[in-house]
Amino acid sequence: MDRMFRVLAFWTGIFTVMFFVGDMQNTAILFLVQTVFFLTVSYLKLSERMYMYLFGAYCTVFMIGFTWYSEFILVPGFGH
Repeated sequence: MDRMFRVLAFWTGIFTVMFFVGDMQNTAILFLVQTVFFLTVSYLKLSERMYMYLFGAYCTVFMIGFTWYSEFILVPGFGH
């Protein structure tokens, strides 16, 4: 299970680079933080159950943040 967190760190790292190249600094920093989190957790040698709990907590925090952003911050149709 620790390898899957390294895979998540790899992909969030790829997104970090792509956002940085695309001049989206705030999003690049957000994905960099996620990359560091996934990479750090992957080397902790936790039990598989704890990895599942951490992933569930990550998904919960993501959904709360995404819902809050899309409801209160995002302006539909703006910027096109």
